[in-house]
Amino acid sequence: MVPTGVAAAEDQPGVTKGPCQYTETPDDPAARPIRLPRDPAHTPSHGTVKVKLRTSQGPIGLTLDRAKAPCTVQSFLHLARHGFYDVTTCHRLTAYPTLKVLQCGDPSGTGEKGPGYRYKDELPTDLPDWPGDTTGTRKVYARGVLAMANAGPDTNGSQFFLVYGDSRLRPNYTVFGTVDLPGLSTLDTVAAGGIEPTPEDPAPVDGTPTLTTTILHAR
Repeated sequence: MVPTGVAAAEDQPGVTKGPCQYTETPDDPAARPIRLPRDPAHTPSHGTVKVKLRTSQGPIGLTLDRAKAPCTVQSFLHLARHGFYDVTTCHRLTAYPTLKVLQCGDPSGTGEKGPGYRYKDELPTDLPDWPGDTTGTRKVYARGVLAMANAGPDTNGSQFFLVYGDSRLRPNYTVFGTVDLPGLSTLDTVAAGGIEPTPEDPAPVDGTPTLTTTILHAR
């Protein structure tokens, strides 16, 4: 006989035992098979790591900052090392006056999937106020910032965005690195290509990039 509560416990999502507590999301399974990241008791929190995205539109070099977001960097490196980002298409480009980003990281290409786990926010505290915002609630995510996309508090997964023009956002998105100059040139090329029109909107400012941008591999 199974003791009371055992079956229920077995149905609970898996959670790593370290400080990052990467948590399985059974209701939102991984777009590609991937195990939970390692979660050591002492998460590396110093120094930087270089990652090169080779894309169909040109190279994008990233510098990941462990001090800013150690759990995020640890997860991103885990996904990159296991090929999760390889041959994935950046699904969203925005061209609003105050939001200029390219969003990537979903192997399904829909913007709805991730790695089958989530983890906590590591929100920035040093972003400047957006000029003219007297409330202090809107911050500058500057050109060249690398940040995590999310679907609400503590829902980080695999999707991330690359800022190609200063953007106005609430500080609700983990900043974990920067884009190098060749990478910004690649982003400018993608942005200049515009966004695919739809029957409903012939001149969209948010949608699928006209220039298909595929991450061929992340190393």
